[in-house]
Amino acid sequence: MLLPLAGLGLGVLLGLLLKVNVSFEFARYSAVAIVAALDSVLGAVRAELDGVYDNRIFVSGFITNTVVAVLLTYLGDRLGLDLYLVALFTFGPRIFQNLALIRRHFL
Repeated sequence: MLLPLAGLGLGVLLGLLLKVNVSFEFARYSAVAIVAALDSVLGAVRAELDGVYDNRIFVSGFITNTVVAVLLTYLGDRLGLDLYLVALFTFGPRIFQNLALIRRHFL
């Protein structure tokens, strides 16, 4: 559980310290990648609390989710469709479900 939380904390800290500006053209890609990564991190925390965490599954899921979400966004841009919404509608409920399960674990 410490690895995903440490990575999340380090990423937030670096983002605040480096003051990265994302151009308008890449804003959707960044947003979708962040949502996919957040889903993976919260899934890893939930898996750790359930006692089934595996580092290989976390890392592969993190990379795969992020790459697929960005590729969907890119494909949507090429086709003139808002395919990034598919990723957001997929990862959004999973984020809230994972948060609810994490909250229940502590209550």
